[in-house]
Amino acid sequence: MIVTSNLSKKYSGNLVLNIESLEIPKGQSFGLVGNNGAGKTTYFSLLLDLIQPTTGVITTNGIQVNESEDWKPFTSAFIDESFLIGYLTAEEYFYFIGELRNQNKADVNALVAQFEDFFHGEILNQKKYLRDLSKGNQKKVGIVAALIGNPEVIILDEPFANLDPTTQIRLKDIIKNLAQKQGITVLVSSHDLMHVTDVCERIVVLEKGEVVKDIATNATTLKELETHFAGTGVV
Repeated sequence: MIVTSNLSKKYSGNLVLNIESLEIPKGQSFGLVGNNGAGKTTYFSLLLDLIQPTTGVITTNGIQVNESEDWKPFTSAFIDESFLIGYLTAEEYFYFIGELRNQNKADVNALVAQFEDFFHGEILNQKKYLRDLSKGNQKKVGIVAALIGNPEVIILDEPFANLDPTTQIRLKDIIKNLAQKQGITVLVSSHDLMHVTDVCERIVVLEKGEVVKDIATNATTLKELETHFAGTGVV
């Protein structure tokens, strides 16, 4: 599904990402973890053609992302609030994304209605612009918007940050359902090792832009990750 080959990114001569080979199959829930500056957001930005690689390529469904836009109809993402349009209400934003993805208002309403418990009555019918919502509520809007239009690939950068515990639990159920029941490829980055271990069947650890661990999630994965980041693990 997603194939990364000889990928690197430099800023002012500094190498911030260097991935020789990484393959993510269709329908996998994939977690990317690492400390600040490890290269997680850089990788997602390259995958979404927001920045250009210094060397190498990423292909998704055989399409090289920085040479064609044919991957965009089946790919969606929420990286941060810059993906939102602050002067729109949540409903207006959902309909806008729906139009981009060939969904009519009825389609959008049907999908959004599935997430009323996720919104906790704080998003819809509030007549608030997105810029006036809390960080957590902005994130909820961005995540649900990323589900509009039946994408095959969904990319979420730090989706659990700024969310209250109840919403985090609901989000974990949403992510599990996307991968396990709908066969959607879900890529998640997170600083929260427990959450990413709960929802991802595979976890890759980045350090200084390089892959240092590639783990199939099991009962001992959380402990292995904690040991690694405590500085006592084998890199």
